[in-house]
Amino acid sequence: MAGIYIHIPFCKHKCTYCDFHFSTTFEEYRQEMIDSICQEIELRHEYLAGKEIKTIYFGGGTPSILLESELKQIIKTISTQFEINSRAEVTFEANPDDINEEALILWKSVGVNRLSIGLQSFKQSDLDWMNRAHNVEESLNCVQLAQKHGFDNLTVDLMYGLPDLNMSEWSNHIQKVIDMGVPHISAYCLTIEEKTALSNWVNRGKISTPNEDVQSDQFMMLLETLESNGFEQYEISNFSSPGHESKHNSNYWKGEWYLGVGPSAHSFNGTSRSWNITNNQKYIRAVKVKSEIFETEFLSKLDQFNERILIGLRTIYGVKRTELNDILPISSGFESVLRGFKGKGWIQEKGNVLTLTKEGKLRADFIASELFID
Repeated sequence: MAGIYIHIPFCKHKCTYCDFHFSTTFEEYRQEMIDSICQEIELRHEYLAGKEIKTIYFGGGTPSILLESELKQIIKTISTQFEINSRAEVTFEANPDDINEEALILWKSVGVNRLSIGLQSFKQSDLDWMNRAHNVEESLNCVQLAQKHGFDNLTVDLMYGLPDLNMSEWSNHIQKVIDMGVPHISAYCLTIEEKTALSNWVNRGKISTPNEDVQSDQFMMLLETLESNGFEQYEISNFSSPGHESKHNSNYWKGEWYLGVGPSAHSFNGTSRSWNITNNQKYIRAVKVKSEIFETEFLSKLDQFNERILIGLRTIYGVKRTELNDILPISSGFESVLRGFKGKGWIQEKGNVLTLTKEGKLRADFIASELFID
């Protein structure tokens, strides 16, 4: 199984918390960018040679601001360069303010069968300080409209750990999504990324974020509420009803191959990882002259071992001992640290598989880093 990720580096607004690669001033070169993305697809089709494509993911940035001609151009290029499974999952990230009848009909017609909608919050003051382009009413209406047009396989993003977000409000946000009949939820704790407007505000004392105890309480409320409503937490931040897991993202976590296209996109082929130029104009120029548009890191056995720990423990699939042993023999030091975490009730082992407990999920990154081999 292999996947393709397309990074669309365009946004209407700059959200205050976001450090992803994008531009809000792109009109003069938007067609050049689309042409470059298509040319990169043609230049790098050998990366997944012989592999059937079972997932395609449009992320960004904001894919939902693509024009009809631009989206069709990219889809056509992918279909001519790769063997696409007839039942491939095709995910499209969309902002609520871009979702309307015309857009939904277009997306459906080109093969998009899964929507990822960035709601973030149902509290207008949150959307305001985030500088989101949509309002609460659009959040409520867009999901219903998407379902009306046959998008039953959809996911929404929510954020917790926000300034002034109390437990009652957070409970209300979760319940709203459940009541909408959405089968998949991605929920992320607000993080303060460097060089963002939010980071500047926090450093100046203009805005404050909840302490770790509040964030942990909101995380546990999320987990317990969704589980009691039939959702499964199959990755730390991702919850789905049966059969609605993201196939594309699950491939990342299982170590499957994928090609990333567009500025800042990453690719992985089992033994190496590459990442594209993170500058729109430099990316366009590099593609035109067919020069190196990406850097590559070859993963040592040590890197592969640690990466399986880091990614695998975040998921319901866990980490198989046999898989780790195939990469590097498990050391006595590793076993000692593992016993300590088992004793604390943070890790459980069933058969051959190591997974985190509910308490362990609160400490996922710390646990993984302690299990890394230096």
